[in-house]
Amino acid sequence: MKYMKLGSKPDTFYTEEAVRSVVSDIPADLIIHVNNTKYQLHKFPLLLKCGLLQRLCSDTDDGDEEPVPVALHDIPGGEQAFELCAKFCYGISISISAGNLVPAMLAARFLRMTEAVAKGNLVAKLETFFDSCVLQGWKDSVAALQAAWRISGWNESRIVQPCIDSIVEKILLPPSKVTWSYTYTRPGYNSTRKPHQSVPKDWWTEDISDLDIEVFRSVISTVRASRLLPPPLIGEALHVYACKHLVDPLHVASDAGLTANGVLHQPPQSSDDGEEKLVAMQRRVLESIVTMVPGEPGSVTGRFLLRLLRVANYVSASSSTRAQLIRQAGSQLDEARAADLLIPLPSDPHAYDVGTAEAVLEHFLAQFQRPAPTDERRRMSAAMEKVARIFDEYLRTIALDRSFPVGKFVDLVECLPDIARSDHDGLYYAIDIYLKEHPELSKADKKRLCRLIDCRKLSPDVRAQAIANDRMPLRTIVQLLFVEQERTIGAAAGSHAASGGAADRASVGVISQLAAGTKDEEPASSAGHKSDVHRPRRDHARVADGASAMARSLSASTKTPPAARKERTPEETGSRMRNKQ
Repeated sequence: MKYMKLGSKPDTFYTEEAVRSVVSDIPADLIIHVNNTKYQLHKFPLLLKCGLLQRLCSDTDDGDEEPVPVALHDIPGGEQAFELCAKFCYGISISISAGNLVPAMLAARFLRMTEAVAKGNLVAKLETFFDSCVLQGWKDSVAALQAAWRISGWNESRIVQPCIDSIVEKILLPPSKVTWSYTYTRPGYNSTRKPHQSVPKDWWTEDISDLDIEVFRSVISTVRASRLLPPPLIGEALHVYACKHLVDPLHVASDAGLTANGVLHQPPQSSDDGEEKLVAMQRRVLESIVTMVPGEPGSVTGRFLLRLLRVANYVSASSSTRAQLIRQAGSQLDEARAADLLIPLPSDPHAYDVGTAEAVLEHFLAQFQRPAPTDERRRMSAAMEKVARIFDEYLRTIALDRSFPVGKFVDLVECLPDIARSDHDGLYYAIDIYLKEHPELSKADKKRLCRLIDCRKLSPDVRAQAIANDRMPLRTIVQLLFVEQERTIGAAAGSHAASGGAADRASVGVISQLAAGTKDEEPASSAGHKSDVHRPRRDHARVADGASAMARSLSASTKTPPAARKERTPEETGSRMRNKQ
């Protein structure tokens, strides 16, 4: 950052009893009030260079002994900017940089410290420094633009617009021509750049993220209009700005604390108006960023869009903003993770807005209703498999909520069509977690949940876990045994087609009868037990042990020669199995 030094005298300003004065043998004859600060100064050096003070003091008599009072409450930059101008009039040494140039320039113009009043006046010196030094630098231009906007907004176009033009010009330069310093704190990037090290294409994104959203939008709009940068680079600039200025509701909740099973604690609520102002500011930033997202596919990631959607939910953004984010996030849902779909409710931070997650999924599925080429269909099929895994993992988190109704959970599971799930392992784990966290479920609700699982789509390891799971209803276990035995018979059919046919048919008959028997036994068993979950663990162990013994005996029967095997009827075998239980 460049500096300019003006004046040579030492600083003799001091404060006494809340009054700023300057050391001098001559009594003060000019009292200036700037906001809450009182200055006791002298007419001679100030009126010599300040056209405004000349006019305000023109009606006073030089013979008056009382100091002339002047109020300058409207001066841009306040007390600090006025004091810089006053020190310049006294010839006291001052240092000008991009950080204080703008308030000093605006204050000097306000005081009319122009060449028409005195040669070599402050305004001309500051404008020369602005044109020749500040606008030529990268960080100087950003700092000056930020200061100008903070003080006067678009009103001071003589400073704001040249700064924007200078920033845009440097952004559009090829990275190989970047020779100035910049801020770049990405993980894994070495900030001490070697002479021949290439400059990152997004080198400029962090520095401009310090700007106000209105100025930032002006810069981005000008850059986009040039069509010299690819849309993903614009998207990266939006991502950097959002990460700096928008608070992720999930992070706010995690700072407040999480339970062991991942449920959010309610953070303490602020009682003052600061919270409302913060939410309003975040809403303004969010809605501006959403309007700047390029329409080209891949400009931003699906994860970034879901983060914006969480913020939109938290700050109660407009319905059009939320609808746009849901549509865009849905089209890129396969790029997300399960945690990205967790959208806390603003009214209840330890509950999730599953309706918004459903809406995102619906927009993803809507893509499959449109005709597409073969290659696109193949890509969409792979995306569907990813989304199925993502959504089943999302269900596992939702299942941890002990207050989540079973009906809503079933509806949430059924949002994803059955054809989308190539396997049901993830769905089984989600339902098992729900059963574990909701032990009070009725038998009918457990059956309703477990009917969602296609036993034929479970992997062998997961199927074995489910058979031994005492939270599974007996009917589901029987179905799992049936599938397990059916696959065992199918695998052995090739090598034992001639010798094992009768035994295999008997095996299928046993399990079919056992499945039919559960329909008759369940009403009777319900008299002694409220539900399968409340049944003692040893009863389920007996069912599992009996089922395993049956599987072992059936497997052994396929290996025994026909002559050494005594065949039983399905009725006899089913009766024996019920006696074991």
